[in-house]
Amino acid sequence: MTTNEAAVSTQNVQALPAILAGPILRQVSRQQLVLWLVTSENYAIQARCYQGEALLASASFTPDHGGLITLGRHAFLHLLTINVPEGLPEDAWLSYDLGLEQDGQLQWLATTTPQILYENESRPRFAFKPKITQVLHGSCRKPHYPGGDALLVVDGQLAEARHLEQPSAQPSLLMMTGDQVYTDDVAGPMLHAIHTVIAVLGLYEESLDKTELQHSRKLHGNRQHYYRRLELLPSAPGGQGLRKILKGASKPIFTSANAANHLATLAEVLGMYLLVWSPALWPLVNLDDLTGLDAEALETYQRQLPAIKQFAAGLPKIQRVLANIPTYMIFDDHDVTDDWNLSRDWEESAYGHPLSRRIIGNALIAYLLCQAWGNAPERFPEPLIKAAQALFLTGKGALHDLLIDQLLKMEGWHYSLATQPKIVVLDTRTQRWRSETSAADPSGLMDWETLSDLQQELIHENAVILVSPAPIFGVKLIEVVQRIFTWFGGSLMVDAENWMAHPGSANVILNIFRHRRTPHNFTILSGDVHYSFVYDVRLRHHEQTPHIWQITASGIKNAFPEKLLKNFDWLNRWLFASHSPLNWFTRRRHMRIQQRRPSEHSGRYPHQRLYNGSGIGRVFFDEAGAPEQIQILSTRDECIQFNRGYETDWMD
Repeated sequence: MTTNEAAVSTQNVQALPAILAGPILRQVSRQQLVLWLVTSENYAIQARCYQGEALLASASFTPDHGGLITLGRHAFLHLLTINVPEGLPEDAWLSYDLGLEQDGQLQWLATTTPQILYENESRPRFAFKPKITQVLHGSCRKPHYPGGDALLVVDGQLAEARHLEQPSAQPSLLMMTGDQVYTDDVAGPMLHAIHTVIAVLGLYEESLDKTELQHSRKLHGNRQHYYRRLELLPSAPGGQGLRKILKGASKPIFTSANAANHLATLAEVLGMYLLVWSPALWPLVNLDDLTGLDAEALETYQRQLPAIKQFAAGLPKIQRVLANIPTYMIFDDHDVTDDWNLSRDWEESAYGHPLSRRIIGNALIAYLLCQAWGNAPERFPEPLIKAAQALFLTGKGALHDLLIDQLLKMEGWHYSLATQPKIVVLDTRTQRWRSETSAADPSGLMDWETLSDLQQELIHENAVILVSPAPIFGVKLIEVVQRIFTWFGGSLMVDAENWMAHPGSANVILNIFRHRRTPHNFTILSGDVHYSFVYDVRLRHHEQTPHIWQITASGIKNAFPEKLLKNFDWLNRWLFASHSPLNWFTRRRHMRIQQRRPSEHSGRYPHQRLYNGSGIGRVFFDEAGAPEQIQILSTRDECIQFNRGYETDWMD
């Protein structure tokens, strides 16, 4: 621990803000709303919901309520459910407030977190819109990416809706389709901030007695390991470290090229969540503290520092966004680790080593508490939540391992929303269809049983919005490149995980689209790939073909290498043009796919089909549940339209 961190950790607790992160507005349904927040003391809380000044519902939460998780000495996570027996009115401005009991007085949000309020408002405001008219969606928010944060664009959209005083201008919800955090790609300044937060809040410390590290204290604040965690991360077999890996003695389990600061402990992952969603703890972090860094680490740290400072400066508005719109989430790889469950071989290596199993399990525990629980609280049984509560209260290693075992076996990460159209959010990470021919081949993104359940959920729906973190219909050339690498045993090198990579899952998902009772309007929202595109998909030789739209928006704060993507785009158009015979060798040959051209490229790059740049997706839906406007709102203050007038034929 540096001198600065030691000084901060012993400061008077009175200096901590009452609310460390949140409130985040999570699930909103007809008869309840769910709020997530973390406080610095275990306050009794009063929660209220209003329409105008009329009180619709209220709830009281004691310091031992069932939605409380004690993360550390000065960090208390709350999931609050406010029941509304009479039901929330639709398409009307609603608001909520939280009162924290301090010295016998209730301190409301206008006092504790005034930065989450828009101009001339005394409470966070939202609208209950079960009839989906407008959705914001995106993925991949990497704090140290040297570009804008598209959640700041969302802040502008919410401010505009208030300026117009029209609930109809308010998006129905924000859907975050993966990589809300990057646990496997962490900048040095961010790691320093995380370790400061761990010390200040006294976050949970864990025993690692079955590993080489012995205890989490060996990592927290030890700057000797900055940018050198590859030497600590396990390899298969035996956790030999990077030097022997390079000599060919073993192979790394965590293969990301950016894993030099890979988060390992539960406290580290929880600290990151607090720091990427809230500005409250950043004033306690001295990012300019460079002590303990050697010359090589210092150079990288200083190079990453401006992007982290820019990221932190935008967090007051990010906190405001998340407080004022229903927000739903689903994991992808970076929420846990790159290559997570990519192949059977990877799984056997990762779950067979105590340290890698603990690292993955810690990310899943944090995901449960900070993301999944708020999506659909009813999907997580009380014994599971009590197991998490017991872990933090006792700190027992046996309970830690038991909880990880439960989460690794869990089958309930997916969920659906009772909206119109129905929204179905897929778990494409844990229910994998493992290859039977080679353990090194990519696993299918969903197995046969899970896909069968999906088909049953879609039957009798006229329209559906399907959230698949990875695009179902991707860029064919990139998928071919991934397949070539897979043939040579290099699937991990190119993240060869796409829907077409595994014949079983590919055939079943395509058969779902061909099923005669498939919804007539089928919108797929995806992210993951760090570029954006839109495809119109129809079945060939079918009179009653469903209308399928593949809409990909990525990333919120990330992008693909510019020159490489342009080359892929150009080659893809030539090799898989509308009359190319190569199309007949693909699994999607029975479908007719049309690529839309983003409006930004209509002048300078008239043939470009992939949009590269940070942004948030926005889709407007008509009465039948079909997309009528598809856009990317970029961090460059551009509204990129994917209009039908810009499409070209392309058969895959």
